[in-house]
Amino acid sequence: MATKRGPGAGSGTSTEAVTATAEKTDKPPMYRVLFHNDDYTTMEFVVSVLVTLFHHSEATAFEIMMHVHKNGVGVAGIYTKEIAETKVAQTLALARKNEFPLEVTYEPV
Repeated sequence: MATKRGPGAGSGTSTEAVTATAEKTDKPPMYRVLFHNDDYTTMEFVVSVLVTLFHHSEATAFEIMMHVHKNGVGVAGIYTKEIAETKVAQTLALARKNEFPLEVTYEPV
């Protein structure tokens, strides 16, 4: 003979259907990492940074660098805020280590 148990008895044999509600998570806000043109940072250095830190191909890095050179500013990539902050900090540290005044910022998309 089965014994009836109240809620919270913890038998694990409940026949009630459990409905899982899928929670929608919003995508995190994204940020553009921007390179700004200056008259001192070499084109080769900018391409090198775009390849090593931003994982662009040589060809894409060259195109981004030329866009920055001609237009004054260009997008190196779009990332979550934490990654954008990290990319900016890494780029600026590398630029300062190599004595370049390269300016890199980020802004919301």
